[in-house]
Amino acid sequence: MRAFTLEGKLAALLLTTAVLAATLAGWIGARWGDGMLATVLALALLVLPLLGLARVAIAPVRRLLRALAGSVASYRDGDFSLSLVSHRRDEIGALVDAHNALGQALRSQRQNLVQRELLLDTVMQHTPTALVLTDPHQRVVYANLSARRLLNDGKSPLGLDFAQMLSGCPPELRAALGDGNDSLIGLSLDGEDEAFHVSSRDFRLQGRAHRLHLVQRMTRELSRQEVAAWKRVIRVLSHELNNSLAPISSLAHSGAELARRGDAQRLPDVLESIGERARHLHGFIDGYAAFARLPAPRCGPVDWAAFVDGLRQHVAFSDEGDLPAEPGWFDVAQVEQAVLNLLKNAHESGSPLAHIGLRVSAGAQQRIEVLDRGPGMSASVLAQALLPFYSTKRAGTGLGLALAREIAEGHGGRIGLANRDGGGLRVALTLPNRRGQPV
Repeated sequence: MRAFTLEGKLAALLLTTAVLAATLAGWIGARWGDGMLATVLALALLVLPLLGLARVAIAPVRRLLRALAGSVASYRDGDFSLSLVSHRRDEIGALVDAHNALGQALRSQRQNLVQRELLLDTVMQHTPTALVLTDPHQRVVYANLSARRLLNDGKSPLGLDFAQMLSGCPPELRAALGDGNDSLIGLSLDGEDEAFHVSSRDFRLQGRAHRLHLVQRMTRELSRQEVAAWKRVIRVLSHELNNSLAPISSLAHSGAELARRGDAQRLPDVLESIGERARHLHGFIDGYAAFARLPAPRCGPVDWAAFVDGLRQHVAFSDEGDLPAEPGWFDVAQVEQAVLNLLKNAHESGSPLAHIGLRVSAGAQQRIEVLDRGPGMSASVLAQALLPFYSTKRAGTGLGLALAREIAEGHGGRIGLANRDGGGLRVALTLPNRRGQPV
């Protein structure tokens, strides 16, 4: 409860001054008989004492205001530890109490934030996914333990240029991180083949653009998927063999029965049905066997215009950019088969025909890109899309992308899948320009 408000104290001080001035003026006037002179003398005699009294009265307020100013400056600098002590019961005391309550609230919020940040940092540091955060100048501002081990030999990369940090990494990983899109790559680390899913995301932090790079090891998951793929192909083969062999067995039994009866007139139909089922089974087995017995590529100079025209005879697409002036260098039959598979996949994705394109570029490497505006692929599908016999289509064999991958790697190149900005998929077939120069 307030004893006196600040306004009341000032009013009391002024009232006391007025009473003292009137009393003194009356006394002087009574002795000298001059009212005007008495008033002037009374005021002159009271000025210095009143100034001293006002200074004494204002001094505690000034000290508190200086303390408040210093405390607010500490708050501005992020130090919320200061509190003020005041026993005043006026507006200044209420201001000090409000200031202390604000400091307590800020300290509580700071403590909660620190605890949350500690928990988040612990989770981020110990996640198996490598995380690297870069600022608008491509300087590394955050890297967790997995990123340090994978990308910088276990050392802290904070403050380094992102490209400098990646200088010791395999070229495939540098290219995937520099591309900025989701992709799946294979690397050889410590003599072991490893698969990684690479992705990047842009966002704003404290009003500035930042980019978060993620590298996730997928080897164990892909191994499980590979085993599942083999189980799946065994089931498919078993199903197809049974569907063909059961009718063949039944027809053979019927043919033997007709022969026993001497009914030779119906035997050609039975034998034709047996031949048809056998041809179907042969074609089915042949398609799967082609994947396993892909021959070594026979590379030679290739005219790009003739190559693209040959593709256009089988499937429609639009040209994305000009063709290289210098001829390509690869096995025409194999690469044509791979690119046709990619173009057919683009058509089956549901992309508008006008947005299915083919882009060819050449330099130290030859790069053939198939672009579409379909739904793209989720991270889980990207991680498995190149596995043999993996397909998201009900009638798919799961060999199109796997065969394209085998053809690319047979040339010493690689195939990469990445979602496009704005939707759709980019499949890039990268080949060396000459034999003996792997990508």
